[in-house]
Amino acid sequence: MKILKNKIKIIRPDDWHLHLRDGEMLKSVLPYTAAHFGRAIIMPNLTPPITSVSDAIDYRDRIKSNLIGKENFEPLMTCYLTDHTDPDEVERGFYEKVFTAVKLYPARATTNSEFGVTKWNNVHGVLERMEKIGMPLLVHGEEADPEIDIFDREAFFIDNVLSGWVRNDFPALNIVLEHITTKEGAEFVKSCEKNIAATVTPHHLVINRNDLLAGGIRPHLYCLPIAKRDKHRRALRSAVTSGNRSFFLGTDSAPHTNSSKESDCGCAGIFNAQNAIEIYASVFEEMNALEEFEKFASLNGPNFYGLEPNREYLVLEKKNHRIDEEIELPDDQDTIRPFLFGEELNWRVVDG
Repeated sequence: MKILKNKIKIIRPDDWHLHLRDGEMLKSVLPYTAAHFGRAIIMPNLTPPITSVSDAIDYRDRIKSNLIGKENFEPLMTCYLTDHTDPDEVERGFYEKVFTAVKLYPARATTNSEFGVTKWNNVHGVLERMEKIGMPLLVHGEEADPEIDIFDREAFFIDNVLSGWVRNDFPALNIVLEHITTKEGAEFVKSCEKNIAATVTPHHLVINRNDLLAGGIRPHLYCLPIAKRDKHRRALRSAVTSGNRSFFLGTDSAPHTNSSKESDCGCAGIFNAQNAIEIYASVFEEMNALEEFEKFASLNGPNFYGLEPNREYLVLEKKNHRIDEEIELPDDQDTIRPFLFGEELNWRVVDG
């Protein structure tokens, strides 16, 4: 990494948690990720979800067919874990280099998770096989029980699922606790061995629950896991800028149209792919930790997944600019509003 007077040069980063959707939405949002990132872990929660090798190949082909001028971007596919997932299908996909990982959604915990896991015993055989072959499990770490307060569901999941039977029954299973939002999540990852890691989004490093709720509800800041108290935001900032190799970049960029966000039951998800790397850079600068930025953005993720870092580079310049571009879908269908729309950032990608 090179830090110059007004510029930083880092190894091209990867996004280890990304939603691209499908169809026209995929076509519209993909260029923003491909412009800045070398690879991305693609979430499988389409409707219907990606549950087989053939599903993943077809989806990967649809993504690649829209990579006009960015053919060096590599989508890394995942398998949606259900109560009926076949361990042999998972293993075949892994060895054929179709599946990079398996995604665990507790049923009804988040967007398009109704096909997720309802009882942990139902997936014991799959997790056992994954541990044996060294295949990562990506976890949406929230308890889905509606009786549990939405602000407590991550901490509850860590205490009662991850710290309990998962760690006891599968101590060597490679696990990524995705988009952590709490101090408890950061401390759990720090306390574990090297086979446990976490991704952290740009929005959970920037906003707290006051930003979402104080003075009026802001639907474009609503996501799952939901933003928490500011003590949790501060804990995440400390974790990602510490240099600890168990934390790495995962945007959880999740596009929804403005009409679906601004409704009487608005969708959970924040679209940030447009400016994610610039937002992360601003956070690291605010924490006086720019020297740790490349590790988090470009090195820790590949290290966990057993991959080589990208060979290309990305250059960011200290330059104020306003986020003022909404994405228009074809045929005037609707628009997508990016995270921090209308606000200014002080870093901008200028090369790469």
